[in-house]
Amino acid sequence: MKFSTKEDLEVPIDDVFEMLSDFEGFERAAMRHGAEVSRRGDGHSLDTGLEWQVKATFRGKLREFDVTLADYDKPNHMKFDAVSNAMQSTFLVELVALSRNRTRMRAELDVRPKTLSARLLMQSAKLARNTLNRRYKTRIAHFAEDLEDRHKKALRATS
Repeated sequence: MKFSTKEDLEVPIDDVFEMLSDFEGFERAAMRHGAEVSRRGDGHSLDTGLEWQVKATFRGKLREFDVTLADYDKPNHMKFDAVSNAMQSTFLVELVALSRNRTRMRAELDVRPKTLSARLLMQSAKLARNTLNRRYKTRIAHFAEDLEDRHKKALRATS
């Protein structure tokens, strides 16, 4: 099942990419929401191959999955692969500079089942596809607004 949306931000492309590359900030946010996140390997270089092991409660059950930064092309795109026992997903964020201070962000999530029970779950999710798609677009829109707000605050702090 694939979800995709676009958002235009009043932020330069390099600043958007820098905010999206704040992996430590995302790790802290996940931990604040109850997830266990541990970075594997070197963990300090921002490049392809960076890995995380994540444990989080989802729908009342503890889920474990591995996330890998599969592609990292500054400032154009980032691609993450997440694998669990039941599902495999890819999350792609692409950025395009529309002008000096305006960026289009496209966020695409592709989720694929690996087991029979996951396939059954995906079939029921397909029945609610419109609702799930609307939720996805709303969350990405709120995330884009947060990025714009963070950029405005950073500009005010430097002024």
